[in-house]
Amino acid sequence: MLDTTPLITAVDRFADRLRAAPQSRLQRGAAAEALELARDLAVRAQEREAPGAEPHLMPDAGMFAAADQVTVAGRDLAVVLRDEKDLEEAVRLVEESLARAGV
Repeated sequence: MLDTTPLITAVDRFADRLRAAPQSRLQRGAAAEALELARDLAVRAQEREAPGAEPHLMPDAGMFAAADQVTVAGRDLAVVLRDEKDLEEAVRLVEESLARAGV
């Protein structure tokens, strides 16, 4: 079984920073960056759970929900990951997104 602690840690760090960020930072793009990441992670999870099926797009639930969306999508992906390379790529995506969000 793959230890996905690095992904959970990265996702939780991003979500915690979003929750602590001022509204102005969220409005300036941090929430949009988080939603984009959450959508990407969710699609990756769905592709592993149901290969060949059309993935569902995570809805935009508003800037104050972005942290929760990142958390849910990241944990969903962590459950279905089976490959170390995929895990490393997911962690890299989260870290890069966090840097772009500026939180």
